[in-house]
Amino acid sequence: MSRTRYIAQAGVIAAVYAALTLLVLQLPSQLGWGLVQFRVSEAVTVVALFTPAGIPGLAVGTLLANAFMFTQVGPLALLDVVFGSLGSLLGAAWMWRMRKRPLLALAGPVIANALIVPAYLPILLKGFGLYEVPFLGIDLEGHWLSMYLLGVAAVGIGEAVVIYGVGLPLYAGLKRLGFSRLAEDS
Repeated sequence: MSRTRYIAQAGVIAAVYAALTLLVLQLPSQLGWGLVQFRVSEAVTVVALFTPAGIPGLAVGTLLANAFMFTQVGPLALLDVVFGSLGSLLGAAWMWRMRKRPLLALAGPVIANALIVPAYLPILLKGFGLYEVPFLGIDLEGHWLSMYLLGVAAVGIGEAVVIYGVGLPLYAGLKRLGFSRLAEDS
C-alpha cells in the first residue's frame, strides 16, 4: 500500500470515528461517557480487521473525540485524551494482528478499554463530584480499587455489547461489500 493511501485511509477512519463519537456525546443520554459506556463509534474499530491504517486512524479519532471533551470538562479530560487513545491504539493493533480470527480479534478493544479506562475513570468521577451519592449515604472516597473493578466490569460489558452486537454485523457487512480487499493491498 502506498504511503499516501495509508495516510488517507487513516484520516478517513479517524474522521468517521471522531464524528460518530461526538454525535453520540450530543445525545441527552450518557451513552458515550461515564461508568457504563455504549460508544456506538466503537463498532467502527472493526476496520482494523481490514487495514493496518485502522491502527493510527482509530487512535487519532479517539484522541480528537476525547480532546473535544476538554472544552466541556477541562484539564481532567487530558486523562481520556492520552489513555483513551492508548486503549484504542492497543485494541486496534490487536485486531490487525488477529485479523484471521475475527471473534478473537474483536476482544482486543474490549479488553484494552476495560483495563485502561477504569484506571483513570475514578479520578474523573471524583472531579465531577460523583464519588458521593448523598441520598444513598454512599461515599466512595478512598475506594479506588473497588471503583476500578466495577469500572472493568461496566466498561467491559458496554464495550462488548457494542463491539460484538454492532461491530460484528458491521464487519460481516463490510466483508460482504468487498472491504476485505483492503487487507490484501496492505
